[in-house]
Amino acid sequence: MFSLTVVAVFSIAAMLLAWLWQKNHANAGIVDVVWAYGMMLAGPWYALTGSAPLGLKLSLGLLTFSWFLRLGFYLQRRVLSESEDGRYHAMRNAMKDRVDLGFLLFFVLQAGFICLLSLPFWAVAQNTQPQTPLVIAALLLAVLALYGETTADQQLSDFRNNPKNSGLTCRKGWWRYSRHPNYFFEWLHWFAYPLMGWGGDYQYWLWLAPVVMFCFLYFFTGIPFTEQQALRTRGDDYRLYQKTTSLFFPWWPEA
Repeated sequence: MFSLTVVAVFSIAAMLLAWLWQKNHANAGIVDVVWAYGMMLAGPWYALTGSAPLGLKLSLGLLTFSWFLRLGFYLQRRVLSESEDGRYHAMRNAMKDRVDLGFLLFFVLQAGFICLLSLPFWAVAQNTQPQTPLVIAALLLAVLALYGETTADQQLSDFRNNPKNSGLTCRKGWWRYSRHPNYFFEWLHWFAYPLMGWGGDYQYWLWLAPVVMFCFLYFFTGIPFTEQQALRTRGDDYRLYQKTTSLFFPWWPEA
């Protein structure tokens, strides 16, 4: 329980500092950066304090650190170089004179998400009887997911950096087959943890990790807000994209 408490305290402290930063910079997108870096540190911390064999702990620490370091760095560059994400700007306008309290509660909630969503890391770190073939399969799956998300993010970044594409929707690379390939590969990587945790006390519970992440991405924090923002900024072009391109799972576009 000590290791869980440390993550909880650290997450709340980090989010409070992030909230103060956004007050001074009027950019709540920092919450995503701190969330990613919080997850990045939680994985190796649980690996360090866990009871699993050294090989599994090293695999867990390397996977979580590299995955969320890449994500955090990508988000950090966007937050520091662009104006506030449209999703958070809309929240700011909706909260009006209660914006400080509203964002404070929102940032603290994100600290809770770090604690909740890093629980699979803790469970894997308690696995004293890992199945080596499944651990290898998990790492290969994570590499595939990392490649997919990295290339999808780069394709979108290249498209957005071209002034000629202003107001248009990216349909190149992975974005030709899914409206949210970055979310798809993010979700895919969460299957690594039940594979790494198989053989331990939490082997069945760990299958909730990809289920919960799918619900978050598909119904709550990911796709719905991103779709709304895309419709606000790209209008009819995005409506056409919606008609021809799969929402989440990569698939051939309709003619």
